[in-house]
Amino acid sequence: MQHIKTDLSSLNDKQRAAVVSNSKRLLVLAGAGSGKTKTLLQKVIYLIEEKGINPANILAITFTKNAANEMLDRLIMAADQSGEYEKIISNKNATPAEIYKARFTYVKQFKWINNLNLKTFHGLCYGIMRNYGVNEFDNKFRIICDSKSGIADLQRYAAPETQFEVLHKILIEHCAKPEFLLHLKRYILDYLVDRIHVSKKYTPKQYHGKIYTSLNGTKVRSKSEQYIADWLFRHSIAFEYEPKLNIKDFDFRPDFFVPEANVYIEHVSNRSHPTKNKEQQFRLANKLLVKTYETQTQDTALFNLMLDRIVKGRLPANYHYTIALSFEEEFKFYHKEVKDFIRQVNRIIDMMKVENLSLKKVFAKSQRDPHERVRDFYTLAMPLIKQYFEYCTNKSYLDFNDLILKTINLFHNRPAIADKFSKQFHYILVDEFQDVNTLQVDLLKRLLTPNNQLFCVGDDWQSIYGFRGSDVKYIINFKKHFRPAELIKLNLNYRSTESIVGASNEVIKNNKHKIKKHIESSKKSNSKIYAFAGQNIEENVDFAVQQIQHLQQAKGYTKDDILFLYRRSKMFSPYFKRFKEERIFASYKTIHASKGLEAKAVFVLGLTEGNGGFPDIWMEDRIFQIIKTTNHNLLLEEERRLFYVAITRAKDLLFLLTEKGNESSFLKEIPDTYVFKTGVPFKPLVEKVQLCVACQQQINQQFTFCPFCGEAVA
Repeated sequence: MQHIKTDLSSLNDKQRAAVVSNSKRLLVLAGAGSGKTKTLLQKVIYLIEEKGINPANILAITFTKNAANEMLDRLIMAADQSGEYEKIISNKNATPAEIYKARFTYVKQFKWINNLNLKTFHGLCYGIMRNYGVNEFDNKFRIICDSKSGIADLQRYAAPETQFEVLHKILIEHCAKPEFLLHLKRYILDYLVDRIHVSKKYTPKQYHGKIYTSLNGTKVRSKSEQYIADWLFRHSIAFEYEPKLNIKDFDFRPDFFVPEANVYIEHVSNRSHPTKNKEQQFRLANKLLVKTYETQTQDTALFNLMLDRIVKGRLPANYHYTIALSFEEEFKFYHKEVKDFIRQVNRIIDMMKVENLSLKKVFAKSQRDPHERVRDFYTLAMPLIKQYFEYCTNKSYLDFNDLILKTINLFHNRPAIADKFSKQFHYILVDEFQDVNTLQVDLLKRLLTPNNQLFCVGDDWQSIYGFRGSDVKYIINFKKHFRPAELIKLNLNYRSTESIVGASNEVIKNNKHKIKKHIESSKKSNSKIYAFAGQNIEENVDFAVQQIQHLQQAKGYTKDDILFLYRRSKMFSPYFKRFKEERIFASYKTIHASKGLEAKAVFVLGLTEGNGGFPDIWMEDRIFQIIKTTNHNLLLEEERRLFYVAITRAKDLLFLLTEKGNESSFLKEIPDTYVFKTGVPFKPLVEKVQLCVACQQQINQQFTFCPFCGEAVA
């Protein structure tokens, strides 16, 4: 059979080497703007046209449905000699439904595209589990997600409830047990309401130093007093906290009064005021005052017994000690905090699945943690997670991580099925390889044999999804995970000017965990990056408005030519408000959402140091460290990679907006040779003084002759 000779003339030497390589394990390290998608798609066309590979034997994996659609669009445009399809998808008035229909029609028209396996990781595993997973799980499963809008392309297979709704239902069921409910309420009050694990610089005035909330909502001064109040509440014993009392000589407030037992309790710690005068007043009135001590609280069993003797023995013989508890009643003021707790549990579930950890292993590790807060969280969370897993199995629900996990288990338990797919996919191509997580790497390894080829494209410098579970170590250590491996570096940037590329190289040099490469620009330009430092946000907004108006009016830039990027959405609020007033219409996204985009002019906002700035290093709660540990330096490196992504979105012009005297450390990593620094200058602190040139006496500026010597003022 004679094969068509593929035209590779549009590729540079490195791109061409990647496309024609026969290496069994190849990583194409594609710097920003170096044409990675073009190279990957050209590899697909080369395999089909020149090597004669059946499209059904090629698996191309992307991370998102949008990325998969973009690849399909480019393949269709390569096949459509008429150019009609390009017109359809370029039409800004075309609806998503119209584009979807056109894409579907054209894919069916070109059989080689239709037979190609172009999938997301989840789409691949969905098909495998639906068609071959009957021995591992119910193959009529439905997809459960954390939001009903999260599975738009699989909507007809969606579960009727979300992950949050299921967990919330399970939580309420567990709260039917008073012990669990009170434990949960204690955790929520301590750590999500009072936040006692966070050092407090001040206490709200209305609390007068009472920073601990008891189970019945009473604010008390210490954990020990909270313990006493909670014991009384659990035994349905009414009490008053710090009731005002005047027996004879002065006003004072004993810690607790239990009316039914007619007893006062004074809790004594090393911070307590002397109680001698109070005790004397009680003796005068023949009232009972009992003292408890901080040292006694160290043994909870002993302290419980002591409270039993102090209080219970003085209650009426027919006193009813049980309390009717309901979830709605106990948490009616804490719905937000309950929601936060459930979201934390949901995140733990997600992380456990990504790292493929068992309940038993996670719980054992959590209970070895030195901090009570962490141990308490997992004591509460684990029975919920266990029941959640059982519930999803019972209802035949799988989430996105389950799709991969169950496929891995299927391959492990049914080697013949794994062998079927290994033999089918002679070539496995993976886009955006820097974003893979542990599960995805495990799946890829199970698909590989010595006979098939793995072709991965990615850039370790653009790995920015660590918070979702991706791990940059897999691309950095590619040769270790996929042996024997070859690396090809695409180091020519076709998108950005020399200054932008040079600056991005200098910034990323500060990361230790990376593969060394030097990116060069194909666009020769003398223009520099603009760094504007306003004294306040208003000055930065003014500068942005002026620049946009200039670009649109003098250079003819459109809305799509200008892109505003920011670390956090709130950074853009003052700009959005002003743009609305000025009727300026400036594309804008978080930096994470901008990956893969480009614009002629890019503005990066909020480049300040410290909280709310960029870098914005947010150490994960220790609760999540039980699953996967992080450290400050690694988080800083990911922030720097995020900055790299931001500045390499710019094709021609890059504007970096900061604050005078509080510039981001990332700005300082860019050499002055690449940057033109500007800002609104300070007003002079000293007024200009005019001196007579003849006698050097100070004179008013409006004088035309010196009043001292008569010399004419120049």
